[in-house]
Amino acid sequence: MRPHITVITIGVEDLKRSLRFYRDGLGFKTEGIVGEEFEHGAVAFIDMQPGLRLALWPRSSIAHDTGLPLGTASPVEMTLGHNVASKAEVDEVMALAADAGGVILKPASETFWGGYAGYFQDPDGHVWEVVWNPAWEESR
Repeated sequence: MRPHITVITIGVEDLKRSLRFYRDGLGFKTEGIVGEEFEHGAVAFIDMQPGLRLALWPRSSIAHDTGLPLGTASPVEMTLGHNVASKAEVDEVMALAADAGGVILKPASETFWGGYAGYFQDPDGHVWEVVWNPAWEESR
């Protein structure tokens, strides 16, 4: 199998609330909620970089579709990394997330490995790391 991820789906409790956070608060581009005419079909797709979308899908719909029981969400299962081009941009994104209603878990600061990063949670507890890594050239 050749690794090639095209969609990252995160489970949400309130699709409309999550859409407002990502679209209205963070400014992510989306056509909004689609699939509402289908039971368990309502989803919002957000275009990220070319070839990658972030899907917001109710946790109950994921449980239904996979056949897994709906369990307790755990914010430490994964993080979403948002690499930016400068320390100033880390601070800007962290402020934007806070203004949008995100919870700042760890304010941006120097890292042990020479970068600069902070963490926030979206309304469903998903953890985002906003990071500037001087060893990586930012590609957009």
